[in-house]
Amino acid sequence: MTDDREVRQVRAMFISDVHLGMKPIRVGQLIDFLRAHDAETIYLVGDILDGWRLAKAWHWPSEYNVLVQLLLDKANAGARIIYLPGNHDEFLREYLGTYFGEIEFVDRTVHTTATGKTYLVIHGDQFDVVVMNAKWLAHLGDWAYNAALRVNIAINWVRRRLGLQYWSLSAWAKQKVKNAVSIIGRFEDALVHEAKETGVDGVICGHIHFAAMHDRLGIHYINTGDWVESCTAIVETPTGEFELIQWTEMAEATAPRKFRLRRAAS
Repeated sequence: MTDDREVRQVRAMFISDVHLGMKPIRVGQLIDFLRAHDAETIYLVGDILDGWRLAKAWHWPSEYNVLVQLLLDKANAGARIIYLPGNHDEFLREYLGTYFGEIEFVDRTVHTTATGKTYLVIHGDQFDVVVMNAKWLAHLGDWAYNAALRVNIAINWVRRRLGLQYWSLSAWAKQKVKNAVSIIGRFEDALVHEAKETGVDGVICGHIHFAAMHDRLGIHYINTGDWVESCTAIVETPTGEFELIQWTEMAEATAPRKFRLRRAAS
């Protein structure tokens, strides 16, 4: 289907936690988002591939090839693409400091905004105690997350029949379950501390599938969220502002797709 909407030009784009290889993900929405945006620099902030899932059962539909080709086309058109592997695509850390075509692989980097402010960009699993010290527990958590997604499919099938909007069991748990909220808080504390130690103005990360943008801890903390459920990304505008984009799936007949922005000065 032809889409005649205007492509939005941004200075930088930050995407994480796509989890190619996991079946219930929003690749179509991500493709739609990328077609609607062009950026000078695109940061792939980890867990773009889900090596854990692909190692168990190979799942690579043609839609994935469309996404990869779209990114390569943007690179060939002049966009700088920086890939920062996460824990689910940690096998790519063997290639840190190298290039795959036009894509650069690094563990961390510093992004400088149009206004001169600096941001540490990193996936964030390096500061997740469970991932670093109890990988078996991380894998158990990954299994539980996938189970919640399967339950969510059934719940939302019923909700659609009742004319209700999409609802996320895992997002609800992250916001309501005390232990989950505490884990998110500790993760944010650790990333903010690392940003302060690095001497930058802020940090941009992924990993916990919980999009956020705030200054509560004395450093501008930004989390990109995910494309498993929330369909969120961060962009930097030409004037140096950061926007947390919530790219929501609209009715199939509606074009162009609409998005909501939460804006904050960088």
